[in-house]
Amino acid sequence: MSSENVQTKWGQFIPLVIVFFFWGFVAASNDILIPVFKTAFNLSQGESQLVSLAFYIAYTVGSLIYMGISALIKEDLVNRIGYKNGLSLGLLISAVGTLLFYPAANTGSFPLMLSGLFIVALGFSLQQTVANPLAIALGPIKTGSQRLTLAGGINNLGTTIGPLIVTFAIFGSSTGASTLSIESVKIPYLILGLAFLLVAILLKFSSLPDRPALIEEEIATDGVTAKSSALQYPQLVMGMIAIFLYVGVEVSTASNLPAYMESLINAKTGVLYTLQEISPYISLYWASLMIGRWTGAIEAFTEKASLQQILRFVAPYLAFGVFLGVNAIAKHDLTPFYIYGLIILVLIAADIASKGNPARMLLIFSLLGIIALAIGMSTNGIVSIYAFTSVGLFCSTLWPCIFTLAVSGLGKNTSQGSSFLIMMIMGGGVISWLQGFASEFIGIHSSYLVGVVCFAYLAFYAWSVSGILKKQGINFDKKLSGGH
Repeated sequence: MSSENVQTKWGQFIPLVIVFFFWGFVAASNDILIPVFKTAFNLSQGESQLVSLAFYIAYTVGSLIYMGISALIKEDLVNRIGYKNGLSLGLLISAVGTLLFYPAANTGSFPLMLSGLFIVALGFSLQQTVANPLAIALGPIKTGSQRLTLAGGINNLGTTIGPLIVTFAIFGSSTGASTLSIESVKIPYLILGLAFLLVAILLKFSSLPDRPALIEEEIATDGVTAKSSALQYPQLVMGMIAIFLYVGVEVSTASNLPAYMESLINAKTGVLYTLQEISPYISLYWASLMIGRWTGAIEAFTEKASLQQILRFVAPYLAFGVFLGVNAIAKHDLTPFYIYGLIILVLIAADIASKGNPARMLLIFSLLGIIALAIGMSTNGIVSIYAFTSVGLFCSTLWPCIFTLAVSGLGKNTSQGSSFLIMMIMGGGVISWLQGFASEFIGIHSSYLVGVVCFAYLAFYAWSVSGILKKQGINFDKKLSGGH
């Protein structure tokens, strides 16, 4: 049966998105651990950033281990053990990492804490290698990127509420200070480990396939054109660079925003912005990713054009409402943020213009990212802040677009290609450092030129990969119009 006639398997997809939630929940919660560890272990600012380094470098190490094992057994690891088993194994590895928080807290060992985080992310690396192509494959290819966008939206729900829940669990309130004993960390993370274990068991006995039918179909049609390595596909190699730069511009835009805002006068108070006043804008940036992903995922729910048009306006503002609700709970002043609702209209227009085509969406959103950064660098005050913050909207759907384009047509090399893409998540650390380094010479305001270069390559990839895939018989325009 043609994959175009396959319906999205929601019964299988729903347990899968729980894993996407975990990734966002833990990654954003690291921002709570950093000040806790800094105080408890008397660390410098640079030393405290080892939390992020240990977490993100694990993705690259995990991918290298994956490729090494595959080379030793002379077969792709996920193809050998199955997609479902690979996902469960990744969750079990992450659960082992959370167990290290107990002896680390009891002995006051910062290296052991970092080791725990490293192992948690090591498990995430395997989970991402499996879950991303699996989300694409659980239904027709024409809505694959939308399903991955939806899963990303659940991920961003985790990034939005994770820090709030972890702060409450450690400090007893959503606005606690980082002065408690390090032992307060161990119970929340042991509970998280139990959650990893339960979901691993749930997935093991779920209806998730060990090898999705869509990937089986690609393997069956590989024929004489099959390649021995994913690196022989130009869409994958160029996609690896795209993932590196996409994650880089997404993370660096947010990580350098506090330094920029600290140099500005708050029009309301008449003095420089404080860290407490900056934090809601950082929250808005990450919420913007959720807003965009909820918007970009609506085609995965229904093929009715009239309902899609309604949901295109409902979904983003529902996500915006989640952001407002979370910050209301945190007792932040919401007045400055209502105007942001108008900027969301630009996102909706871009989504409509994309027509569900991942290459077209990548091109349009990358160009809008360049425009947003240009406005931010050429203005000052609240206008520039919202321009930089809106980059989150235009980064929101880039991961699923790039991932879908990069693994399309890989067949039996799909999971290997996925592992290569996951490795490139390290761009988040490299590009952030590069922008910070550049800011020492050209200033923090102008340093966002680094992000412009990243978006420029993404636009180039969007333009060129369409031609590459068409030569391989893959045409997303035809898929969207019902052709094969």
